[in-house]
Amino acid sequence: MALTSLTVCVDEQSAPTLMGVLKEMEIVPQVCEDLLEAAAQLAAEAFDIVLIDFSDEAAALQFTANIRKTSHNKTSQIVALIDARNNVRSLFSAGCNFVLYKPLSLETARDSLRAARGLMRREKRSSKRVRLNKKAAIAYATVENEPATLIDLSETGVRIQSEKAVPPTCRVYFQFTLPGQVSVVNIVGEVVWQDSVGRVGLRFANVPQASRKVLSEWLRSNRMLEVASEAPPQKQTDTETSTKRFGLGLLQASASDRRIKMRHTCQLGAEVYYEGSTVPNRCTLSDISTDGCYVESTAPFPEGTLLEIVVHTKALKLRVQGRVQTMHPGFGMGVELFLKTPEQKTHVKQLVDFAAQSGILA
Repeated sequence: MALTSLTVCVDEQSAPTLMGVLKEMEIVPQVCEDLLEAAAQLAAEAFDIVLIDFSDEAAALQFTANIRKTSHNKTSQIVALIDARNNVRSLFSAGCNFVLYKPLSLETARDSLRAARGLMRREKRSSKRVRLNKKAAIAYATVENEPATLIDLSETGVRIQSEKAVPPTCRVYFQFTLPGQVSVVNIVGEVVWQDSVGRVGLRFANVPQASRKVLSEWLRSNRMLEVASEAPPQKQTDTETSTKRFGLGLLQASASDRRIKMRHTCQLGAEVYYEGSTVPNRCTLSDISTDGCYVESTAPFPEGTLLEIVVHTKALKLRVQGRVQTMHPGFGMGVELFLKTPEQKTHVKQLVDFAAQSGILA
């Protein structure tokens, strides 16, 4: 059965790139120029992927929430087309699976839609789980190196045992190795449910092609036992709801990824230039400390790259140099900041203090 897509309100500059990549991946495209037309189309037909322009963020967020309420499109992969003005945290909370920054490049569109296509294929077949008892450590928000155990694993998700409650709906960046394997698996996941005894179900939101191959081959060779289905999501209390955070964590991360200073979750548009370039790469800072930050990008720079980050807020403009310390293909990069002047140190501290107080930057 062919995969199908619906693009909604996509601008004239982005449309040709998207149409070309969709056809290249043998995904049948349909186009709607307004939300009312798209809503009628979604009510009548199921789509594997929906691509939405978020120029009108409020309307697009409501539209996305309505998609998740439908019976035949609630599991569709939703891709948001955004720019630096959009609040990425609210997009993922509303149910978006991927974001693409405008103006689109052919390379980044291919990377993201290839990852989405892999998830669409797996949604069309049952996903057996393999039991696993492997010690690990997780990090999220301001928590570092928290002990956890991998309980079971499939091509679409993992279940862990955690000693502490994990923030509900948190998105987590994973790095781990499988028994008998040397290749590191890189995955972005999100919390789907957790119970009162510390079990947490995490659904994979983005799996690069290389990691997908390692994971699939390992599962195929170790699928000796189908694990019972996961427990249903638990109803959130008012206290749990108030602790919702968005950020990137590390599961069994390498020592080079461990942070010396506490970082605070944020969402801040930035322009990033590699050394010697005058072409801006529009990215998002998703956490920050006084000595480093994490830059979300579908096309991160290699480790060791010297770069410059420019951040604008209502209160200040910050221009600071840094070096890429860690690189996660398709997701982003950890950057060590070089603070050369007292003014830079003051501005970074102001951003960190604000993030610590509010949990998000605007």
